[in-house]
Order: sequence, then C-alpha cells, then structure tokens
Amino acid sequence: MTERVITCINCPMGCRMTVSLNDAGEVVSVTGNTCKRGEKYAHQEVTAPVRMVTAVVPVAGSVCPLSVKTREPIPKGKIFDCMAALRELKLNAPIRAGETVLPDVCGTGIDVIATRSVG
Repeated sequence: MTERVITCINCPMGCRMTVSLNDAGEVVSVTGNTCKRGEKYAHQEVTAPVRMVTAVVPVAGSVCPLSVKTREPIPKGKIFDCMAALRELKLNAPIRAGETVLPDVCGTGIDVIATRSVG
C-alpha cells in the first residue's frame, strides 16, 4: 500500500489530504478532506489528473491578443501538446466570446474557446 499527500484545489480551504492506494493503484481511502468535493478531487487527481488550460493567442489585425481556454479540463499530460497547438493557431477577427477556436484539441474531444470577443 502507498500513500500520497495532496492539496485540494476545489475551494480556498486547501485541505491537505492523504490518499491511500492499493498495489493495483486503486484508491482505498481519502483522509483530511472537509467535504465530498475534496474526496472526488483526490480520486481524480491520483488516477487521471485533469486541468483547465488558459492562454492568449494573437489575432490578425488586432492589437490585443485573444484570451482562450479549454471548454473543460483536459488530461494533465496533454497540457504541453495543447499549448503547442495554440502556438500554431492562426486566427482572424471577428471572433465572438464562447466561439470554438480549436476543436478537439490534441484528440481530447474538448474544444478551446474564446473567452472574449474581438471585433
């Protein structure tokens, strides 16, 4: 049996949790959390961690870059690939907030969307 100590990022409490794993890598117990969200986060974090990705990308003809984010969290191991794909992105105005600017980023099935509009 192994143990991992992690800090929950679901709320400002920042609970320090201890996650016990069996030899197969399955979660046996979670301690230190003060709510159910912490327990859910612990399971996700030790088995298949995910993160939201936010960035800015240039838009042809615009002085200000466009802020973008993934619509949902993507696998943590795909973050660098996602950022590389965003570096290659060529966008032209107009773009509306919520519009997909990069569909199915890195084969995750998750789109990258604009977080604001650019004229």
